[in-house]
Amino acid sequence: MPSAKRRKSRRLRAPLRRSQRIAASLATFVVLLALWAAVTETGMVDPLFLPSPSAVAQALVDQATQGVLWSDIGTSVYRITVGYLIAVVMAVPLGVMMGVSEWVLSAIEPLMDFIRYMPVVAFVPLTIIWAGTDDLQKFLIIWMGTFFQLVLLVCDAVMQVPQNLIDFGETLGMKKSRIIMRIVFPSSLPRIWDALRVSLGWAWTWLVVAELVAATSGLGYRITVSQRYFATDVIIGYVVVLGILGLFFDQVMRAIGKRAFKRWEARP
Repeated sequence: MPSAKRRKSRRLRAPLRRSQRIAASLATFVVLLALWAAVTETGMVDPLFLPSPSAVAQALVDQATQGVLWSDIGTSVYRITVGYLIAVVMAVPLGVMMGVSEWVLSAIEPLMDFIRYMPVVAFVPLTIIWAGTDDLQKFLIIWMGTFFQLVLLVCDAVMQVPQNLIDFGETLGMKKSRIIMRIVFPSSLPRIWDALRVSLGWAWTWLVVAELVAATSGLGYRITVSQRYFATDVIIGYVVVLGILGLFFDQVMRAIGKRAFKRWEARP
């Protein structure tokens, strides 16, 4: 008969050690990089369409040496930080209120559902007319792309709080505001944090869209400029940088969530 250790390893969602998780993640990137190098370094694909990893790395080094890469990263990170925080500060309170009040839910949810199906890209020309091409326009695009989705995700997280916890607070004679702040919000916070992680990815997408269409700086702007000169090595390099930045911020939020909500992570 198989040992207990082997039976445990065959379980669905069996936990891995930290070293195993890191090894599996690195292996995926190594395999993809090797395939990319094999296809490009052997001349199977024209470098104009897909430059080699070494060419992309050299392009990034050139951009970094000139200071352009760091300037573009700083500009985009600033825009994403401000625009995303505005959306979060507005969405979380409204989502919580929707999750605890049927009146607010009935009044606001249809509007959120109606607007969130409108393509944000279609509003880019309007935002340029409304706010010009400065940072305010970028903030507006990020807000439009994340706020309406995030409100509904926060509302869903709050609605998953067990009703018996709320009933317990009412039995103790707690005021509604105190029940929300001491019971509902803390109980739903791990799920709200997950919603924030997901919506941050959307925020990066919409920032790049805004910078591709109307900008004079930033990662998206540099991709547009490179397209005009068929500098595909710079384009792919900047796309890789965007992926690295997104992964970095996602992992930071994941680590913060695991530390802050460790008791919710307990496994049976």
